[in-house]
Amino acid sequence: MSRSEARVATDRPARYAKQLAAHLGRKVTAHWDAETGRGEVVLAAGSATLVAEPDALLLAVEGESGNLAALEDVIGRHLVRFGGKDELVVEWRRDNGEAGTVYRNETETETGAAPAGEAGPSAG
Repeated sequence: MSRSEARVATDRPARYAKQLAAHLGRKVTAHWDAETGRGEVVLAAGSATLVAEPDALLLAVEGESGNLAALEDVIGRHLVRFGGKDELVVEWRRDNGEAGTVYRNETETETGAAPAGEAGPSAG
């Protein structure tokens, strides 16, 4: 399994994690535990963990290396869309040292991988 992580600076990490899990949970298995500040999303291509810290939302996706771009896309794209007014930035770093996808808003991504919408199967 390969892994990619992102630290998203925000003063509302639990709110965004809850919203992300609730939205994706309509199509895949997802849960958020407000008491522990942790959640998980299970996708066909792998899984994502969500951890709320006081000033950031920590994200991690795990799956086969060929699926990391798609996993980054699903989680990053949705989160940035939800946090549009807060100008959230999701910058993925892969466990092999490579830079992952960077999401700044719905229409702008920076990556060596396929652009949003072309990264492969996603959950909504």
